[in-house]
Amino acid sequence: MASTLVPLFGPIPGGMEMFVILLIAVLLFGANKIPKLARSTGQAMGEFQKGRQEVEQELEQMEESMDPNAEVESDDSTVDLDEEDPDEDFELDDESQSSN
Repeated sequence: MASTLVPLFGPIPGGMEMFVILLIAVLLFGANKIPKLARSTGQAMGEFQKGRQEVEQELEQMEESMDPNAEVESDDSTVDLDEEDPDEDFELDDESQSSN
């Protein structure tokens, strides 16, 4: 049995359908505005492509800068809080207690 591909959005419009779509566009936007609309759409698509390429380049640079064989170094300058008395800094003087 031969498998057939089914388009995601239905059949692709043919010649007559494209003519009707073009006619509706001319009626909605006017003949003078269609080239401007097409130009601005093209510029927006170009900007989108540039942004996408920049993001892809940044991701590639991040992947290259990360070495999968390198281990994360631990910081040995941690302070052990068990050695000090945590209540030592928070004791109130007799003078500050009597002023309340």
